[in-house]
Amino acid sequence: MFDRIFSALRGEAAPAQSRPDDLQIAVGALLVEAATRDDVFDAAESTAITRLLAERFDLSAEATTDLLKASEAAKQGSLELFGFVRRLMREMDEAQRIEVIEMLWEVAYADGVLDAHEDAMIRKVAGLLYVSDFDRGAARRRVREKLGLAG
Repeated sequence: MFDRIFSALRGEAAPAQSRPDDLQIAVGALLVEAATRDDVFDAAESTAITRLLAERFDLSAEATTDLLKASEAAKQGSLELFGFVRRLMREMDEAQRIEVIEMLWEVAYADGVLDAHEDAMIRKVAGLLYVSDFDRGAARRRVREKLGLAG
């Protein structure tokens, strides 16, 4: 905090804040929820979430780590998905919401196995995001092909 004050007094530009915004946290919390639905949050799922968040929000490694920590804390502090979904509905268009569903599929398949609880969670979130069954299924097929699980 003092560094920012001294920088401002010297007329230097303030460094870019790496604090994740609420939309990023909402997406991250949904990804963490998908990863933990089978009661196992393994390294493959964590790696997938880190990669997806960094790519989606164009974040540095440090900012991605901060976002993942904030997302885990938000998920722990919430008993329901609706608050996260509501944020996405307010700030994302249909194509972006479908992209989130695709991200959820990537996390669910990160360990090579789709658990029934993960599948149910993605179905629920897709419904809450007004993503059609067709688009949810198409996103799943794209992820399976991308990960070499098609067949």
